[in-house]
Amino acid sequence: MDSLIIHNDRIASLKEVHLSPGQVGLLTGWGVFTTLRIYRGVPFAFERHWARMRRDAERLEIPLPYEYAKVRQVIMELAAANERLEGMARVSFVKNQGGLWAQADDLPPTDLLVFTRSLVAWPAAHRLEIQAGGIFADGQYAGAKMLSWVPHAAVLERAHEKGFDDALLLNEKGQLAECTSANVFLVRDARILTPPLSSGCLAGITREVIFEMAPKAGFVIQEAELTTDDLNSAEEVFISSTTREVAGVGFISPNWKYACPGKQTLALEQAFKAYVEEYLAHAGV
Repeated sequence: MDSLIIHNDRIASLKEVHLSPGQVGLLTGWGVFTTLRIYRGVPFAFERHWARMRRDAERLEIPLPYEYAKVRQVIMELAAANERLEGMARVSFVKNQGGLWAQADDLPPTDLLVFTRSLVAWPAAHRLEIQAGGIFADGQYAGAKMLSWVPHAAVLERAHEKGFDDALLLNEKGQLAECTSANVFLVRDARILTPPLSSGCLAGITREVIFEMAPKAGFVIQEAELTTDDLNSAEEVFISSTTREVAGVGFISPNWKYACPGKQTLALEQAFKAYVEEYLAHAGV
């Protein structure tokens, strides 16, 4: 993590910022967050991230007394201050008031925290393991990107300990849902298939961009309820996330192996990079 962060309306040293132990969001994980890419000092697709955070904040009854333009601007200022023109940022809104143990009367209803850091070095071919029961699709907050992220973080840590890059989570119906920090896609018969949001997966920003740009680039893409049986007939598998963009999967435990990167995966990766360049051009970069 870089040495400077945003706390509400100011940029400050990480060592100088103090959070109250009585903030209910810290005690219970009551908050929302997003991770976004910074290209040339610009927060990519921030308007999409902002829209998702607002939706999730409304679901979790979290006040959001901040303006889109102001938050976007301070992220750019923080990236410049940390000399992090290429990297990633994490934006969090932490609920301060409410609950039995809360004691944050002198604080705003919601804290804004923004951190930046260097990019994670992901492998050229991802190795995944299957995690049964990793998602509860019928849960009230399924698909919300909230601070209480332990179920995903703990699974990811265990996967790393066993030599995998991520885990492929199944929901309570045995359907493919997502990875702990990425959406998953299968390529079969020249079609790109991915689980629907009803599977419990996150409405990923890169996933959203792929659905928008893929048809324009000549790809056929659709949502489909998928199970591990579909891994047998998949010709390629890839995952998408803010930090990975489009990334090929070479192996899924225990016995699925794929050419990586596959032809469709590589073409989509190139199309996504072109989309990023077009976005930055419109942003004046």
